[in-house]
Amino acid sequence: MSIVTVQLGQCGNQIGHEVFSALCSDIRGTHGLCSKKENESYQDSCMERFFCEEESAVPAARAVLVDMEPKVISQALSMAARSGHWKYSSHSHFCQKQGSGNNWANGYSVHGPRHKEAIMNLVQKEAEKCDRLGGFFTIMSMAGGTGSGLGAFVTQCLRDAFPTSFILNHLIWPYGTGEVIVQNYNSVLTLSHLYHSSDALLVHENDVIHKICAQLMNIKQISFRDVNQVIAHQLGSVFQPTHTAGGGSGYSRNPLGDLMEALVPHPEFRMLGLRNIPQMPENSLPFSTFSWPGLIKHLRQMLIANAQMEEGIDWQVRPPHPGSSMPSTNKPLHFNTSIANLVILRGKDVHGVDLGSFQDPSLYTSWLNPEDAFSAWKTPRAFNKYEKSASLVSNSQFLLKPLDSIVGKAWNMFASKAYLHQYTKFGIQEEDFLDCFTTLEQVISSYTNL
Repeated sequence: MSIVTVQLGQCGNQIGHEVFSALCSDIRGTHGLCSKKENESYQDSCMERFFCEEESAVPAARAVLVDMEPKVISQALSMAARSGHWKYSSHSHFCQKQGSGNNWANGYSVHGPRHKEAIMNLVQKEAEKCDRLGGFFTIMSMAGGTGSGLGAFVTQCLRDAFPTSFILNHLIWPYGTGEVIVQNYNSVLTLSHLYHSSDALLVHENDVIHKICAQLMNIKQISFRDVNQVIAHQLGSVFQPTHTAGGGSGYSRNPLGDLMEALVPHPEFRMLGLRNIPQMPENSLPFSTFSWPGLIKHLRQMLIANAQMEEGIDWQVRPPHPGSSMPSTNKPLHFNTSIANLVILRGKDVHGVDLGSFQDPSLYTSWLNPEDAFSAWKTPRAFNKYEKSASLVSNSQFLLKPLDSIVGKAWNMFASKAYLHQYTKFGIQEEDFLDCFTTLEQVISSYTNL
C-alpha cells in the first residue's frame, strides 16, 4: 500500500525533502547486510510505499507540497531534481506569493478555505496514482502560520474527503525558548484541532533533536538542515519496510494501519514519541560495534526514564514493583508509564533478539494486557549504514511535560488577552480558544492518570 505525504509550510517542505532523500539513499545503498532476495523485496516495498514510477526512469515522490510562499518549495523541487535519484512530480505543488505571517488564524480561516479546492485536487490526483492507498502522512510545524493553521485545515479536509484512510500527522514541537512570540497559541490551536481529525500525532521536539546534533553528532554550528536530517533518519527508521509479527514472510503491506493498530488502542491517547539508537556521525560508524542486548537495555531505560537519547539516561529510575497496587500518584518519581510501545529492529541477527524486558506489565497501564500493548517489527536488512539499529515508537507519558508547559504558557497569555486581536480579526474567537484549552486539558489529565 502507498502513503501520500503532504508537506505543509516551510518546515514541512524542508523536512519532507530530507525524508525522501534519506529513504532514497537507504534503498540505493549496498550496505543491506542481507540476502539479495531480501534486499530486492525491501527496495520494491519502499518504492511502492513512497515513490511512483513515472515514464522517465527517475522515481517521483508520492507527495503534495503546500506553502504560502514560493521560496522553500522551489528549493525542494530543484534539490530533488538535481539529486538525479528521485524527484517531485511537476504538478504536485501549490504555493502563493504571500505567507501567513506566523498567524494560525490566517492559515486556518483565510488561506485554507480560499485554496481548499486547488490543494485537495492535488491530493486527489496523488491518491489516484496509488494502486492501493494506505493513508496520508502530513509533515508540519506547530509554531508558525502556514504549517500549523493551514495544516490543521487540510487535515480536516483529508478526513472529510477520505473518511476511511489513515491520517498520521508528524509535528515539529517548537523550541522552548521560542522563535515566534505567539507559538504557544499556535501550538494549542494546532494540537486540539488535530486531535479531532487525525488518527495519531507523531511528535519531534526541536530542543531534543538539537541536543542530539550537539552531543551525539558532534556538530558545532547546528543548522536547520542538520536538525532535519536527524528527524528524517528517525522517520525512515520507522517507515522503511519491516516484517510485522503476524505478517507472514513478506514485508508489511499497510504501514500506517499497522502502526495505528499497534499504538493507538483508544481515541483519547494519540500522542506518539519516537526514539532511535544508535545515532552518531557517519565517520564514526566503522569504529563502533553494538550488541543487541546493550541496545535493547538502553532503549528500555530511555523509555522508562523518558530519556531523549542514549547519553545521560537516568539509570536510577525503576518500574514500580508488580503486585503493589499503588495509586498512580505514588508512582516512582519520573517513571514514564506507557499505553503501547512498538520496537523496530533492523540489521544483523534481528531474529534472535530477546525483547522480553519490554513485555514487563509494570511498564504499562493496568487496563491493557501487556501482550496487546507491545509489538515488535524486524528486518535483517540494515538501515542507512548502521549494522544494527533499534527504534521505539511509544504512546506514553513522553510528551506530558512539554504539553503541560505549552498549555500553561498559552493560558497565561490568554488570561491577559495578549495578542488575541491578531486572531479575532480572522474569525477565531475567545470561545474557540476555550474549546481548545478544554480539549488539551482533557488529554493532559488522561495521560497523567495512566
